[in-house]
Amino acid sequence: MNILSVESSCDETAVAIVRDGREILTDCIASQVDLHRLYGGVVPEIASRKHIEAIYGLADQALARTGLSRKDIDAVAVTYAPGLIGAVLVGVNFAKAAAMAMGKPLIPVHHIRGHIAANYLAYPELEPPFLCLVVSGGHTMIVEVKDYTEMEILGTTLDDAAGECFDKVGRVLGMPYPGGAAVDRAARQGDEHKYQLPRSKPGANPYNMSFSGLKTAALNLIHHAEQVGEEIDIPSLCAAFTAAVSDTLVPRVELALKETGYRKIAVAGGVAANSRIRHDILAAAERMGAQVYMPPLSLCGDNGAMIGAQAYYEWKAGNVADMSLNAYATKSILGETL
Repeated sequence: MNILSVESSCDETAVAIVRDGREILTDCIASQVDLHRLYGGVVPEIASRKHIEAIYGLADQALARTGLSRKDIDAVAVTYAPGLIGAVLVGVNFAKAAAMAMGKPLIPVHHIRGHIAANYLAYPELEPPFLCLVVSGGHTMIVEVKDYTEMEILGTTLDDAAGECFDKVGRVLGMPYPGGAAVDRAARQGDEHKYQLPRSKPGANPYNMSFSGLKTAALNLIHHAEQVGEEIDIPSLCAAFTAAVSDTLVPRVELALKETGYRKIAVAGGVAANSRIRHDILAAAERMGAQVYMPPLSLCGDNGAMIGAQAYYEWKAGNVADMSLNAYATKSILGETL
């Protein structure tokens, strides 16, 4: 089954063609990073406009690269939630038009389910059930993937997402957007013990996380140094901050593995590209005797292929939409509107 899949939830326009949920035929991406770097972050109105400019050409490019024609496409899939509402609407409206014009089924895909499904592309042998740590710019959670379309959230951040905090700290330190990648590069040269930063304490749910206190502590440290004229050791602060994020995520992953009995842990989302977090997850899994599944860096960020991968299983489960499909800025991975 060849699925033409569309992703436009933030600042990457992507159109891919995926076969049977496991094989990437092509994944065409138009990045807006250089444009938004001028503003230190994503400007929603500009992102939406650029999606409109890029999306039709990417669809034609995807067909041309594979040598497929429109009649070879069996379905059209699209991210319908969550994301920047204007950006998501561009993708949804394009996918609806394409599905109607070609007379093909329209498959709605939740963005975070897509990130999880990126692992199916990287690891053809991976099948549910398994645990997944989702760490992205807007979401941080531990998910029990019971089946391809049946999931349960074991724990989530109570405030900020890990990726959002990386970007904010990077921006305040004067690093280029996206800040998370810049913080990761700088951290490799620093001493993580030079600065003391807090770790969140678990509440009633031991899997839940909090990053707002960590972010505030790092920003206060930076601002205080500026006020008194102290020089900040940027690599060491980045290393300390990255270690604190990892120390928040990894013990909860270990606890989830221990208490659920699973021996498969996947990692998904843009922050899954962070070198320290990848290293610590691998070490924790080795201690627990668990198998780790981490997509290559090319599949950690937003892409169309991950949407096509999840779409195949949504289609098999009968989750097909009609032309009334709408876009949502916020929606739970379980399907409820937030």
